[in-house]
Amino acid sequence: MSLSMYQASVPPFLHMLKNLSAILGKAEAFAAEHKIEPEVLLSWRLAPDMFPLVRQVQIAADFAKGTTARLAGAEVPKYADDEKTFAELKARIAKTVKFVQDFSAKDIDGSEGRDITLTVGGQDMHFKGQPYLLDFALPNFYFHSTAAYAILRHCGVEIGKRDFLGM
Repeated sequence: MSLSMYQASVPPFLHMLKNLSAILGKAEAFAAEHKIEPEVLLSWRLAPDMFPLVRQVQIAADFAKGTTARLAGAEVPKYADDEKTFAELKARIAKTVKFVQDFSAKDIDGSEGRDITLTVGGQDMHFKGQPYLLDFALPNFYFHSTAAYAILRHCGVEIGKRDFLGM
């Protein structure tokens, strides 16, 4: 049995977004318990030239919604990128989950050869559907999800591999 484009995209996006939301919930509780201003965690970054936690979560959500829409040939919704709290980040994730869930296998399967063009850093990038998903979108989605996890773990939030994997 082969793996379809839908199976390779929507379920992994939904699973990791759920895990990311749960991790943010643990971070919010950690901040309250340790009397840490949430903004400290939300603005933390692993290195001076990396994005802070807020932006990592925003980008992960953007990859989930953008990839799903592009594979389905649908309009990519735009989000304001103005989240400043854990609750707002979790709401962004919930909105993204709702958007991604609205697509079915019939919307995405068969998109392996779909022409996909997007602009990154002012440059157009051209892909076919399958390489876009497997070589660009999923690695970026997991990179930013992992960076968010690593930032919180580094700050002392009691999360582990099971939280990341959702087990």
